[in-house]
Amino acid sequence: MSAPNAALTQERGAVVLDPTRSIVWRSAVSRSSVELKSFFRNRQSLVFTLLLPIVLLVVLGSIFSGTVPGTHTDFKQMFIAGIIACGVMSVSFNGLAISVAIERDTGMIRRLASSPMPKSAYFIGKVVRVAVTGTLETLLLLAVAVLAFGLPLPSTTARWETLVWVLLLGAVACTLLAVAFSSVIPNARSASAIVTLPFLVLQFISGVFFPYSQLPAWMQTVAALFPLKWMTQGLRSVFLPNDFAHVEPAGVWELDRVALVLAAWCLAGLALSFLTFRWRGPNVR
Repeated sequence: MSAPNAALTQERGAVVLDPTRSIVWRSAVSRSSVELKSFFRNRQSLVFTLLLPIVLLVVLGSIFSGTVPGTHTDFKQMFIAGIIACGVMSVSFNGLAISVAIERDTGMIRRLASSPMPKSAYFIGKVVRVAVTGTLETLLLLAVAVLAFGLPLPSTTARWETLVWVLLLGAVACTLLAVAFSSVIPNARSASAIVTLPFLVLQFISGVFFPYSQLPAWMQTVAALFPLKWMTQGLRSVFLPNDFAHVEPAGVWELDRVALVLAAWCLAGLALSFLTFRWRGPNVR
């Protein structure tokens, strides 16, 4: 007979779910549904976190022409890979940090924490929201890039696998950083401005719009401290030809280092979230 707090107990030959875990599961499903409905019904969320990367892709893809110096790769293909990374960051960092800050400032998080709902269900709901919207964002960007600008899809199983783990690690890292970063946002009114500023800066210094090796050395150093640079580098290895690697600062894709840095940011984001997350905002009584 298993212990009383085991996930499964045996009762008259039937398998019975532990009530505690059953409650967490039902609460998580319910909270995830609320998160998704609130996101897709909010026009601001749709525009700034889901549609903005698509608009950037269409506009810049129509402007850029020519090839990256020293390569035969079209400029469009280079920054399309970066914009896909930005799209994932937009959903997992921008959208989530703003959402958490608004909910904290309005007292919603405090009310949820004092309700019978398990606190873990709140975070599970956020993760499900990022997973669904991030997947949708990626598929939309890929569709536009392939149909409108002729971006070649990954040609090997290894490249598809790289696409999956780069996006997964990048989304997890940005999600955890969003939870931690939300603690520095003083109120709901300033949330969008405070979150958008670092996001825009990182786009310009992480090799999204310009070849990374052509940026000033100090910009490369700063960008290398954050996940977006490594996400864009990993995605370039997926969508660009192998000979483009010699344009990278190290002359190779450095996929091992990409995985290591993104995994390190996942751990750092988790630690920062535990240290900084608060259920009550400064303006909530």
